[in-house]
Amino acid sequence: MSTYRPTPQRAAVSAAMAQVDGFASAQDVHLAMRAQVSAIGLSTVYRALQTLADAGELDVLRSGDGETLYRRCGRSHHHHLVCRRCGRTEEVEGPEVERWAEHVASAHGYTEVSHTVEVFGVCGDCGRR
Repeated sequence: MSTYRPTPQRAAVSAAMAQVDGFASAQDVHLAMRAQVSAIGLSTVYRALQTLADAGELDVLRSGDGETLYRRCGRSHHHHLVCRRCGRTEEVEGPEVERWAEHVASAHGYTEVSHTVEVFGVCGDCGRR
């Protein structure tokens, strides 16, 4: 977790993310903020989101089409199940994934390993529709 210098723009983006339910793109956050903070630019929102993510305040998820999405992080290291249809996301723990990542890294001489895992599928609600 890194620290960052607080700015009014980062505070505004952080406050906007506190209102978001689920994952949102920088464009989504920017659009929501424009109604309240008209002077903030999209590039500022991108930078603020990345800074907040680097500080461990936001989860980052790469969608199936490659878009970067952000969400307030509620807990320590975890993984995500993501519905490809509605975007519903579940935080899940994966002790098997942790053991596998450590084993593979160790077998190849890697240390200080980190990873992210997102599993995409169709949630139960969407599957019944």
